[in-house]
Order: sequence, then C-alpha cells, then structure tokens
Amino acid sequence: MDTNHIHELFLKCKSVSIDTRKIEVNSLFIAIKGIHFDANTFAEEALNKGAKYVLIDNKDYYIDARTILVKDSLIALQELAKYHRDYLKLPIIALTGSNGKTTTKELLYTVLSKKFRTVATLGNLNNHIGVPLTLLSFNSETEIGIVEMGANHKKEIAFLCELATPDYGYITNFGKAHLEGFGGEAGVIEGKSEMYSYLAKNKKMVFLNLDDPIQVEKTKSIQSYCFGTNNTTADINLLEIHAAPFVTIKYSNHTIKTQLIGLYNAYNIAAAISIGTYFKITATSIQEALETYTPNNNRSQLIPKGSNQIILDAYNANPSSMVVAVANFLQLDTTNKFLILGDMFELGTQSKEEHQALVDSLLGNTEVTCFFIGEAFYDCKTNVPHFVFYKSFEDFKSYLKKGKITNANLLIKGSRGMALERTLEYLN
Repeated sequence: MDTNHIHELFLKCKSVSIDTRKIEVNSLFIAIKGIHFDANTFAEEALNKGAKYVLIDNKDYYIDARTILVKDSLIALQELAKYHRDYLKLPIIALTGSNGKTTTKELLYTVLSKKFRTVATLGNLNNHIGVPLTLLSFNSETEIGIVEMGANHKKEIAFLCELATPDYGYITNFGKAHLEGFGGEAGVIEGKSEMYSYLAKNKKMVFLNLDDPIQVEKTKSIQSYCFGTNNTTADINLLEIHAAPFVTIKYSNHTIKTQLIGLYNAYNIAAAISIGTYFKITATSIQEALETYTPNNNRSQLIPKGSNQIILDAYNANPSSMVVAVANFLQLDTTNKFLILGDMFELGTQSKEEHQALVDSLLGNTEVTCFFIGEAFYDCKTNVPHFVFYKSFEDFKSYLKKGKITNANLLIKGSRGMALERTLEYLN
C-alpha cells in the first residue's frame, strides 16, 4: 500500500500508537519490531482494544481489511510522518544539543502557547521513532510544531531534519555527550551541526546564541535571529543574569524571575525569550509564561524533603552538564552541602578519564560531602575523608536507610540508567 493511501486511512484515526498498552479507540497501531519482541504479534490485540487500523510488516499476522500490510513498518512510519508534515505545511522549530534541549522545548512550548496552538515533542520522543510520532501528533489545527531531536551518532540529526523539514532551528550547546557514538567531542560538534547544514542548504533560519563562538562560526551563512549577553548587535540583548538559586534575566526594560535552578538554565530561558519575541509574543506574555513554568521529570527540581533541600537533576548526565550543575551548586550560599553523583553513561574509551576528572575537580572542596555512585566512579576511588564511593545504588541505599542526612542541601545528578531519583525515598 502506498504512503498516500496509508495517509488517507491515518486521517480517519484519532491517534497513532506503537504500544498496545496505550491504545486509544479509533487509533492507528503501527507494529515496530524491537530487539526482544515482534509487535506484529500484538496486531489482533490492538484491534480488540479499539484500534481502527493496524499496520504490520509480517503477512502471517494479517487479520482483515483493517490490516495495512507493508514491507517495513518502521520505514512506513517514517514515510507517513514526512508525508503528513508536507501535507500540513505548518512552521516547525527543531531543537537539538548536548544539554538542555528538553527544558528548552518545554519553555518554548509554554511561551508560544500564549499566542499559537502549539504542539511539541512529548517527553523525550526525539529519535528515529519518536520524531515521526511527534510529526503525526500535529493536525490541521496546529499552528506551530516544536520537534526535539536527539542523536548519539553522526548522520542522525541529518536524517531527522529530512523527515521534519524544519523552518527554524536552535542548538542549545555542544558538550561531552554520547562520546562513544560520536567518537569524541569534535564528532559531537559535527553531528549536531548537521542541523545547521540542513538549514543553510534549504535557506531556513537559525536562532543563535552569540555567546557561543562555535555556534557563531558554524552559522555564518545562515539567516539568524540572535541573543547574547551585553551585546548591542543582538536582537535580544541580555543585560543581567543572576541565579541565587533561581534564574533571573533582565533584558530591555523587562525582568523575568523564573523558577528554574542554575545559571546553566539561563541560555535555555534566553532562547525562549528570543524565539517568543521573534514570533511576536508580547513581553508581558513571555514573562508570565516563564515565571509560572515549573520544572518536572527530575530536571533541575528544587524539592524540600523533611529537613533537607534537594536539587534533583537526575534525568540524565554527561561531563558537560555535570560540571555546570556541580559548579552552580557549589556557589550557592548554603551550608551542610552534599553531592550525590551517579555514573555518566555512553562515554566509551573516555569514560575513566571523564569520571576521574570530575572526582579530581572536587578534591579541594572539603566542606562538601561527596557520594559517588556506580562502577565507573568506584574505579576512581581515592582515600579522601569527604569522598564516599559506592559501587551500586543498592550499596548506597544501605547508608541512606540509616537516616544520617538531615538539615542538608543536596544535589542529586546522574545518567538516566542510574535512576538516582530513588534517593528521595530514603531522605526524611
């Protein structure tokens, strides 16, 4: 069945699903093969749960006229998403970067929704499956789409741009993330810059942070709308930035006091101000949107727990995000500080070096108790009184159960696989 016909059937459906546990009535179920399962086997279940159509790539699971048989379900999903994007012709903003892209996406959504019917990537559905699902969540009522793009190897951003064909792009930063897949920091810059290559080739626009010299160099041939600190050539000139602990930004005659922790979030906020201004959102509406936004999903959340104050930033971590989060925490005017840091994943051959560098950078901070959790950090074990190393969270949990952390200020950060948000269960 060709994409045009599949799209006609898709338009009759309420939504798209690849998980029978989340099937909606009158939805389109697309059977994607996984590493450990074949979703074709769930086609009949999807129909029984109310799916209007099921799309499969194994004829053995054909049921009746409600079954769409294709050669490859994943490719069919991607082609359908691209067709649908072209069909709608709405403006799309694409986001990528090593750190902060999901927070920036949420801030952008909050700001743009003040004026437009805006739809953004749900959660972190930002890969070769998530981006197509995001595109298929747009409909004829959507006025602006925001598509987050993640990558752990070269050519991935280029592929996602060809699917989403964005009109605008923003890269939060280049950092030490997914070094294993990208082959090092230079590979990260090359891989993320594939978005710039797409925008330049197609004469589209980039939103640009003038304080980042790498981004300035990479965007010389692209039309841009810019922001920067104390830069009179910028479209948005940031006059003052403070974080004690929440970020406050002053620009023009406006001061925005957010509920976001850390100077590392300042540029995420600045991007939302810049993009909102470009789309003619009033300064008052931008301020209201950003001041009422509260972080969630374990990202820079300030959480009181018993006698403790916790900065929970445990959604993910890499060397770049870890350094800025730790630096921000250390400069806070508080006492009785604890760092609870978990392993950083996907660093490949640079893992030992990066974990050791972080441990070494904290040697002089004798007033801060540092807990390092995970096998990579455990290999960096050193005999320093204020450093404590645990090979696993289960080992650390035994300490937490003793209830020794009270009246403390804590930063909890680690890669997603460490799930350090579990720490909260044992802090009273």
